[in-house]
Amino acid sequence: MHSTTIAVMATLDTKGVEADFVADQIRQLGHQALLIDTGVVGVPAAKATITREEVALAGGVPLVQLLKSPSREQSAPVMAAGATAIVTRLVAERKIHGIISFGGTQGTTLSTKVMRALPYGLPKVMVSTIASGNVAPWVDIKDITMMFSVTDILGLNPLTRKILANAAGAVCGMASVKEELKPGSRPLVAVTTVGITTQGAMIAVRVLEDAGYQTIVFHAIGPGGRAMEQLMKENIIGAVLDYSTIEVSNEMYHALLAGGPERLTTAGKLGLPQVLCPGAIEVLVFNEPETVPASYRGRTLIRHSPQITDVRLDKTEMADVGREVARRLQYTTEPAVFLVPTAGYDSYSVKGQGFYDPEADDAFLSELKANIPDSIHVMERNTHIEDPAFATEAAELLISLIENREGKRTHF
Repeated sequence: MHSTTIAVMATLDTKGVEADFVADQIRQLGHQALLIDTGVVGVPAAKATITREEVALAGGVPLVQLLKSPSREQSAPVMAAGATAIVTRLVAERKIHGIISFGGTQGTTLSTKVMRALPYGLPKVMVSTIASGNVAPWVDIKDITMMFSVTDILGLNPLTRKILANAAGAVCGMASVKEELKPGSRPLVAVTTVGITTQGAMIAVRVLEDAGYQTIVFHAIGPGGRAMEQLMKENIIGAVLDYSTIEVSNEMYHALLAGGPERLTTAGKLGLPQVLCPGAIEVLVFNEPETVPASYRGRTLIRHSPQITDVRLDKTEMADVGREVARRLQYTTEPAVFLVPTAGYDSYSVKGQGFYDPEADDAFLSELKANIPDSIHVMERNTHIEDPAFATEAAELLISLIENREGKRTHF
């Protein structure tokens, strides 16, 4: 059995003593440690396996050139790029099996940039002075474990030793588990949902699992959709039931659940089987009512929770959303389905509820049908999105696409 190697990445001029301590803890636990130096100016206080000179060169600028006029603004992007290139190569070559780093704002920014480039499942531990706050800018959509250092990481003391030893134990433990992240014999099916489409999504999941497919469900609140599409790129997800496409409209109108410019494009580019639905696509999400932009405050607002306020898009805006969805789906050349429940795109938009507006929904559907590529078959059903019959059909259509993908043309 080959030994497990953990990359210890740090600025060895300021964190060399701590890096040596962590590396020693890793070795005591039966693993190998590979030290990567991302420092620039000072003298390294520990011996690197991969030197700062190698990191800088991999980032496109020799270290001697960076030292002519050293500044964080100039050097940080170079060292981050170099470390990313080196670490991703080592991971691809199976020469490292986990990574740990520690630092303050600058170190956290550089190290998590590298970690975000690594595949899901590879252990990633970041001990940081800023880990007790909002870590979203550093974690983003990757499985980075953020650990609060409590104190600044400047020298060893009883508390710092214990925290760093715990972190070393954590990354070694993660690297030791036998569970692997790899596709099965059948495609892993992604399903998107939000609270107001959950009942339908749950039914669809049951249908898929009863048919022998494993599912992976994403909360479509921005990071959820982006993580789903990244997992498609990493060949983990093989088919998609995009039940809740709310992240597209939220991206267009700068609301909270924005899914980014790639949302709805990745499955098409990769040729994955996909069934799409307009789940909650008419809803914009903001925080408390006072955060809702002034242009929307005359409309019906629904308090989804004390911290969440929902706004309904009008007829003109929904027509724009229909065109934008169709534009993003232009990359889809394989057969796909867009299944539309004309009696309501979520539990707030059915008859009798605050967001009921069939004219606005019709405007969306009209523009979608007028602009969507021929590869995507638009199917309308006179029901709402949480109807068990609708959810069941959505899942069964996706199963049909999956089973007919190899060398057959799918007919509807």
